[in-house]
Amino acid sequence: MSNVIHLNLAAHRQTRDQRLGALISNFASQRRVPDDVFWLKENAELLNILECTGTHVGAERLAPHEGFYASVERRVSFFPQYYRFLLSICLDLEDLGMPGDKGEALAAWVAREELVGAELSDLQRAEARRLLQRRGAWDARDDAALVNRLHEFMERTRTFAIPNKKACYELTHIVFYLSEYGRRDPEITEASKESLEFAGLLAFLDQDADLLAEICIALRYAGVEPSAIWEGWLARDTHQFLIETGQNARAADDYHTYFVGNWAMGQCGDQIFTQDVAPGRLSFHRPVQAAAPLRQISEYLFHLRESRSDDWYLMRPLVENCLSEEGYAILKEAQSSSPRFDAFFAQFARASQQDAIVRETVL
Repeated sequence: MSNVIHLNLAAHRQTRDQRLGALISNFASQRRVPDDVFWLKENAELLNILECTGTHVGAERLAPHEGFYASVERRVSFFPQYYRFLLSICLDLEDLGMPGDKGEALAAWVAREELVGAELSDLQRAEARRLLQRRGAWDARDDAALVNRLHEFMERTRTFAIPNKKACYELTHIVFYLSEYGRRDPEITEASKESLEFAGLLAFLDQDADLLAEICIALRYAGVEPSAIWEGWLARDTHQFLIETGQNARAADDYHTYFVGNWAMGQCGDQIFTQDVAPGRLSFHRPVQAAAPLRQISEYLFHLRESRSDDWYLMRPLVENCLSEEGYAILKEAQSSSPRFDAFFAQFARASQQDAIVRETVL
């Protein structure tokens, strides 16, 4: 048996503490087991959002994690490949109100074992750096080189004007780590801010609420107020989520979009996780969305070949004419959402790259 709850219609009978407690309990004990890496991912994400938004939880609501906390040393010693998840959960539990101080010793052990040396990605090194810094266990000797590489990645604006979700998510996470989740100025350049704006336009044209929420959060951490069009759309999208309860509630759902949508709302000063949460197993589902125009625009431009231009003034009537009514409406909103739309399109069209390749081939 299962039920679907329309959260935006809920009467909010639960108190705030009851809602958070039910949400924490569900992810701690109802969806997956702690030995599942996806359990680690889901719980690390939820606790991180609660911690970095300054949400007070308290020991009573964290009780479902007592077993995990009691065994965290044994887990990290046997599963060192998951040290970032394990350390993150441990630190957040303590900072949210779990009695104990294991985090400092755990961070020191991770540093002594040089687990960060197993990371090939600068992004993962940046995450590890931020975690170890929280308990004073980071060796800062490599900081300058690492931070410089991260900034170079962010400043390559053309990367973020073409569909590449992996790169866009990495962009947002770099800002998260450099800003210590909004606790300090990440000191990013105007080029990096433009990269975030371009990535946001891509996400909006794709109606990708998950990515757009992270971009809006990153913009705020960078000291930039995101488009009111983007944040308004995200708030409406988040309030329309459906929660399924009972035996048919499945873990393969849209929980992450639900999480980051609430997180983005919190950065605007709104309350987070305000919807009632039923006890037991839950799954989170985003309603069916309008057909996003991003793919259609991209395919249209590709097939134009040498006829395409990077000038939005010239291309606008052609692009608008190829779209459905829904796609056209989304494109119009995208144009209104950012003063950088023309600059974005100049990169998105990739006309100059095509010309350069043709010239080199002829020569």
